[in-house]
Amino acid sequence: MSDPRERALAALHGLAIGDALGMPTQLMSGEEIAQRWGRIEGFEAAPADHPIAAGLAARSVTDDTEQALLLGELLVESGGALDAEVWAARLAAWEDDMRARGSLDLLGPSTKTAIAAVLGGTPASEAGRAGTTNGAAMRIAAVGIAAKPDDLDALVDRVVSACLVSHNTGLAISGASAVAAAVSAGVAGGSLDEAIRLAVEAAHLGARRGHWIAGADIAARIEFVVGVGSEFSVDDLVLLIGTSLASQESVPMAFALASRCGGDAWAAGLEAANLGGDTDTIGAIAGAICGAVGGADAVPASAVATVTAANPALLDETRLGTLVDALLALRSAPPSPAELPDLPGSAR
Repeated sequence: MSDPRERALAALHGLAIGDALGMPTQLMSGEEIAQRWGRIEGFEAAPADHPIAAGLAARSVTDDTEQALLLGELLVESGGALDAEVWAARLAAWEDDMRARGSLDLLGPSTKTAIAAVLGGTPASEAGRAGTTNGAAMRIAAVGIAAKPDDLDALVDRVVSACLVSHNTGLAISGASAVAAAVSAGVAGGSLDEAIRLAVEAAHLGARRGHWIAGADIAARIEFVVGVGSEFSVDDLVLLIGTSLASQESVPMAFALASRCGGDAWAAGLEAANLGGDTDTIGAIAGAICGAVGGADAVPASAVATVTAANPALLDETRLGTLVDALLALRSAPPSPAELPDLPGSAR
């Protein structure tokens, strides 16, 4: 059995691989992808006319990986107890840096709106009350590494803390809780089936947190997409579930791919890259889940080496290893209830 450190590293590597595979096709339709490439079978450069990723070379990662590591590093700095205002400032600084680098892949709509509100004086608990997109779920893997799966209420508390400033809605928290729980279960040695079962339970808990906004139940959708097996094709699921930035679409779709690909991060990333829609985020989430449950066996060493070489500052082996060790230390000594922020909707 893989050890926790190996699985945690594989979760981050799987996230980066899925992100890089989906980078050139994000926001394109399935038909456009098929017309341009036939089928994505590996890392590709972004088209020159791409509205977000233009100019990015093959194997480049996007905001999904960058923000996941950013959140992980802030978790470590804060001892696991995130401060919403600090997180907002850190995200704003990240966007400024991205803009200075000439990137068009900046903060998503929910995060951007909420951070502007926080920096303008809106209380953090109110700034994210309309955030329903998958920005929280795409970067939540670090919380799954830092939290044990045997206390789901505490795990969801940590998810809420990370969502508070930008995605403080039941929909977004539900999706992020599902992803964090699956990663947490995998790091603890759980199988893919066990990780999915825990994800569904966490999604139910998360849906009762934050501000209520109408939308499809994410836990039910995960159960559906996993339960139908081969009865529905991936194309069927695209029509029924969707692949947009909405948490209730992209998160269940990521679980569908992780399940259908048997926990193989590379295969799941390729499937995501060909879906159309938010391909990089769906691939990143699926890759993180697969890496966590499968360890190094789920992420091809050649793909890890390739993506690391293309993004050396971000995915440096020493940097990732140090981050994982520190996150696992938080898992062993989580913050006490008194150290956690006051969380709206919490059972505390």
